[in-house]
Amino acid sequence: MENDPMDVSGEMADDLFRNSHVVEGPDSAQASQDEISAEIGQLHAAYRKGVEDGAAEETQPRLDFRPYRSSILRHPTKDPHHTDPETIELWSPAFGHQDVHPLEADLTIQHNGEPLGERIIVRGRVLDGDGRPVSGQLIEVWQANSAGRYIHKRDQHPAPIDPNFTGVGRAITGADGSYEFTTIKPGPYPWKNHYNAWRPAHIHFSLFGTDFTQRMITQMYFPGDPLFALDPIYQSITDQKARDRLVATYDHNITSHEWATGYNWDIVLTGSNRTWMEEEDAE
Repeated sequence: MENDPMDVSGEMADDLFRNSHVVEGPDSAQASQDEISAEIGQLHAAYRKGVEDGAAEETQPRLDFRPYRSSILRHPTKDPHHTDPETIELWSPAFGHQDVHPLEADLTIQHNGEPLGERIIVRGRVLDGDGRPVSGQLIEVWQANSAGRYIHKRDQHPAPIDPNFTGVGRAITGADGSYEFTTIKPGPYPWKNHYNAWRPAHIHFSLFGTDFTQRMITQMYFPGDPLFALDPIYQSITDQKARDRLVATYDHNITSHEWATGYNWDIVLTGSNRTWMEEEDAE
């Protein structure tokens, strides 16, 4: 992502559409939701049986999860190659407090008018596996607007574009690992995994470690979404406890009087309670 907070081109757009609208392969949009749900149910039942028989619990999504059609085609098929981070950092952008302005964390003030939809505040902390705060962490977010539409040429489904909402922002975690974004609650949207496929409302989060070879991407969902059971991306995490860690909690103490509803969502980077992160595609 370039220094312009309004830019959604390049790698961030690739990640967005790799995991939302674009699906490859002969099964694209052909299976029914009932067929997809049956496949999810069979895989989850087999997983639970395995755990009962002594198999380890899974905290991350499976690389091959057939109901999520494109996972079969897009995951790495070759062993990863080690990368020299110092060489990469000579050619990568460098972010610091002077480069990321606090106003970039407010996605509702980036244009001349007010965006449409429910204004929300998302607040949380980035923690390591021992519960210690991770400070100075660059967080980027991107999302659909309240109608479920992204500002991107490849998103052409018939939902309105909001001229006052681009849907991207960034922030740096504080000394206590805290972050906060003000935005608009995104809407669900259709995608081409199967016939009548819809993604639950979500916000994409990208986090960097100490260098740009440590980028991790995840998604935050909203409580009580009726599309959870139908979504093969969410369900590709076979363990219910791991799925639950992707769902934010409504927090009335974050909610602002006559201004915005509030949600809390902590991100755990390591350990058994690690937040699910998407696997990067192989080069």
